[in-house]
Amino acid sequence: MRVFLQALGCRLNEAEIETWSRDCRARGYRLADAAERADLVVINTCAVTTESVRKSRQLIRRAQRANPHAKLVVSGCYASLPADRDGEQLGAELGVDLVVPNSDKDRLIGIAAERLDLPVMPELATEPGENALLARGRHRAFVKVQDGCRYRCAFCVVTQARGDERSRPVADVVDEVRRLHADGVNEVVLAGVHLGGYGSERASDLRSLITAVLADTDMPRVRLGSLEPWELPDGFWRLFDNPRLMPHLHLPIQSGADSVLRRMSRRCRSAEFRALVDAARATVADFNVTTDIIVGFPGESDAEWAETMAFADDLAFGHVHVFAYSPRSGTKAAAMPGQVDREVKRARSRQLHTLAAHSRRAVLSGFVDRTFDVLVEQRLDNGQWSGYTPNFLRVELTADSVDAAANRVVTVHTTAVSDDGGRLLAMPA
Repeated sequence: MRVFLQALGCRLNEAEIETWSRDCRARGYRLADAAERADLVVINTCAVTTESVRKSRQLIRRAQRANPHAKLVVSGCYASLPADRDGEQLGAELGVDLVVPNSDKDRLIGIAAERLDLPVMPELATEPGENALLARGRHRAFVKVQDGCRYRCAFCVVTQARGDERSRPVADVVDEVRRLHADGVNEVVLAGVHLGGYGSERASDLRSLITAVLADTDMPRVRLGSLEPWELPDGFWRLFDNPRLMPHLHLPIQSGADSVLRRMSRRCRSAEFRALVDAARATVADFNVTTDIIVGFPGESDAEWAETMAFADDLAFGHVHVFAYSPRSGTKAAAMPGQVDREVKRARSRQLHTLAAHSRRAVLSGFVDRTFDVLVEQRLDNGQWSGYTPNFLRVELTADSVDAAANRVVTVHTTAVSDDGGRLLAMPA
């Protein structure tokens, strides 16, 4: 029984894919590297934007064309969001064999095995030492620690699709991280829809979880997934005194104009965000901040857009994920007046992409002639090796000058920024 798993969208979707891969292995299923070589195809969809919905449907159609004989299972936010149809209706519309909503996706492999009458092999029948995660070419594992969100940002449909906040017990997370390390994984990312809200229903918090993972596991590198810039626990920055907690955070700001942030129903203003970033950089050496910015939110004026551009320029982000706003049915923003013209959004997106590229090059330039431990992840098409520094800067290693291999940590000395401004070039230290 061969299973092909594919995710679109956020890191939480990736974390769920990792869980499904381990569930497959426990049942004796093998992971396929392409849909056309699978007996079962599972697609974890996204609905954060209209484009995400289009891509989700495209992935489903592509899988059907590639392997019409395989069983096809769909889950994720696109599969969970429609309120006017149930799983059977959506399955019939898309021509898939099974739709598993977000509320049941933690049991997806088991549900698929039962509903689709999939064969089961004893675990001992699998190849000795086979590791499903590394077989997919992944050297960084995403661990889902939390789901759902209590907040309702005006543009967001994900909270509707994900439901109420739910946090995994600390002991469960620690056990999973231990298993991953035993399987050869050297870096984990703790991920959630509202990661900062971890433990809100368990009288716990994110600091307690991170402390336990660092204290009770030997995982060499621990990262945090996207974290909303509010509700960080007291003493949060001191957690980074432990060098195994990587000095990088993705903190979505969404806009640099406070008037837009108010319309978005965001709980953080630009000055608060700036203070947060300043505290991180002052407390933690080499700290790298990346962010999301939405372009063309309803009512966004030229003056508000100028505020956002100035804010992004001043904060010197290591990377900016640029989203062109798209109305999502059922959200407050979809009914707001002042929907921004498509061409205006395109022009502003180009401006922000250009600014972000200059910012990334400037950040990288500040880390030339430095020594870092890099987790080597893959061989590039040009024959070089690629990996990331602790503060999540991409590094390219000269292949003929280093005895590198995937999933090894190599000490390197950075020498320059690549011509395209997207990565550091390095040699072995």
